[in-house]
Amino acid sequence: MRIGELSRRTGVHERLLRYYEQQGLLQPARRPSGYREYSDSDIETVRRIRSLLAAGLSTNTIATVLPCLRDDNQRLVPICSDLVTELCQERDRITAAITELQASHAMLDTVINAAPDDVAARANLAALNS
Repeated sequence: MRIGELSRRTGVHERLLRYYEQQGLLQPARRPSGYREYSDSDIETVRRIRSLLAAGLSTNTIATVLPCLRDDNQRLVPICSDLVTELCQERDRITAAITELQASHAMLDTVINAAPDDVAARANLAALNS
């Protein structure tokens, strides 16, 4: 199938599919005319990529973990022993980022709550009007 068909079947824009190819995540065959030729298995590969992106992994990380995953009833299963360790490290990185964001959130709450009543009232009024 050509890139437009893969885009329709996966819901992923053609530009993103080309980007996935540039990142080494997809390797379509090339016709003599230069057109990309995708297989049915590329549909599942794109779904895996989207799932891993949604899990917070970068395309660089996905490129290394993708060959070590298989689908098992709509869930991804690691099949390489060192992949579990790498995924745990990624999870720890995401947990640290969440902790930092929660601290930032709490600091903003502290600053917002310190606003005098008249300033808070004007801010609330402005928010209602926007």
